[in-house]
Amino acid sequence: MTPASAQRYTSSMFRTIIEPFKIKVVEPIRMTTPEERQAILKHAHYNMFNIRAKDILIDLLTDSGTSAMSSEQWAAMMRGDNAYAGSNSFYRFEAAVKDLTGYVHIIPTHQGRAAERILFSTVCGKGQIVPNNTHFDTTRANIEAAGAEAVDLVIPEGKQPQSRHPFKGNMDLNRLEALLKDAKPGQVPLCMLTVTNNSGGGQPVSMENLRQTSALCRRYGVPFFLDACRFAENAYFIKLRESGYQNKSAADIAHEMFRLSDGCTMSAKKDGLVNIGGFLGMNDGDWAQRCRNLLVLTEGFPTYGGLAGRDLDAIAQGLKEVLEEDYLKYRLRSVEYLAERLDKIGYPIVQPPGGHAVYIDARALLPHIPPIQFPAQSLCSAIYEHGGIRTGEIGNAMFGRNVKGKEIPSDMDLVRIAIPRRAYTQSHIDYVVEVAEHVHKLRETLRGFRVIRQASVLRHFTIEFEPV
Repeated sequence: MTPASAQRYTSSMFRTIIEPFKIKVVEPIRMTTPEERQAILKHAHYNMFNIRAKDILIDLLTDSGTSAMSSEQWAAMMRGDNAYAGSNSFYRFEAAVKDLTGYVHIIPTHQGRAAERILFSTVCGKGQIVPNNTHFDTTRANIEAAGAEAVDLVIPEGKQPQSRHPFKGNMDLNRLEALLKDAKPGQVPLCMLTVTNNSGGGQPVSMENLRQTSALCRRYGVPFFLDACRFAENAYFIKLRESGYQNKSAADIAHEMFRLSDGCTMSAKKDGLVNIGGFLGMNDGDWAQRCRNLLVLTEGFPTYGGLAGRDLDAIAQGLKEVLEEDYLKYRLRSVEYLAERLDKIGYPIVQPPGGHAVYIDARALLPHIPPIQFPAQSLCSAIYEHGGIRTGEIGNAMFGRNVKGKEIPSDMDLVRIAIPRRAYTQSHIDYVVEVAEHVHKLRETLRGFRVIRQASVLRHFTIEFEPV
């Protein structure tokens, strides 16, 4: 037995989650008191986005752009070439993305929503429809800003938090085919599939569902795109859960996923393991040229796309590291560990746990708070007040609608506990569990909120509340 195989064998015998890295640089955390946090919440109008980072003990608001970069990524950044046009960094970045995805055209952007805006502004218009398993907030907003309609077609199990379907992010193929069949020529400019399905609990999509979605789109002549922010986590779920993939590498599975599609939008701030950046990839040369024309107008020249050369080099390295299976095993198991602990306390959570976050069903936990009073926002506020932990609302504030002064609730009210990549240790997660246990005991005392100020689009970022 080689030393490497012996290490893997030994590690698998024990239950302790070992981070597959060691810490080289540390950042201090400022401790706060409950009284300070009460004042901070009130000043922030109970919106987690309005709280300063210096006042957060453990920040689990999002896994986007919050990763800790590796020594190899920092080394790559030192090679960054900031030439305005034709930089060496771009060609290293382009080669890495092409090797991963197989797409012909790679267009860098400063983050995922920029890729969305450029794509949908270019190919979507009034009266058109873009289906997806579940559009995330910026995806939906950018489609609607272009005048098109965003339609969610996740399987029924995807809206049932307690269902243990292994691939709850799957597209409902019957509903998709009905939509494509009924659509007028050109009414569906493209179909998307989000991997993993963030809004539905970080749930994966199976390779078989990807394959059948791709085949349906080809049958009806509709381009098929991925929202690929968490492609590596999705690939590892396929390895763990789908028959025939156990002996395939995560990298090979990811290659197969991308090659079933015609293009993708990507926020590299998730599975790119970087703090900024993204890209738009596709095979259609005409679409690519139109997208580049808009890129020049809003982002920058096509070989930097709003990014410094060092950021492009960091992405190129991160896309390789994220498919290392020791890392993916640790990543998914860490999230599963938190889910198990919360489930044992009595929290109703989205089952099975996803790859980047645990989602608490706040509507089920707090039945005394009606959806129009934002139960998920109430739970987020309580977790911060009692433990200094920032979480995120994926519920009525994010996906509900205010139409002519009437609140139309979202399908679910979830609290997302998103785990930044390589940033926290197991002891941090154990502290999160302790705070959650304390808040669980107080759940019947929590109050709802009313809105005092909100924007008409993406309101959750700037919405302001007061307790009911």
